[in-house]
Amino acid sequence: MSPHVETTNPDGIDYGWVMQTTFVLTIVVGAPVVAGLSLFFELLTWGQRANFAIRVGAVVWLCIGISVYLYARSQADTSM
Repeated sequence: MSPHVETTNPDGIDYGWVMQTTFVLTIVVGAPVVAGLSLFFELLTWGQRANFAIRVGAVVWLCIGISVYLYARSQADTSM
């Protein structure tokens, strides 16, 4: 017997989709961005590397999160 799968039909913005898409895009886009930008900085210790990745990753996450939310909001407006 297969497990029960929940389905939803949200009115307006599907925040679950926004969170999942933001998570995936942050990893897919953020990792190459952090790696590429790290080439221009001297990061000698693991602490410096982690601090750099967190700071750049936070900016990437914020930009992607806002973009995904605005996209979802625009799509929710057109479907009503």
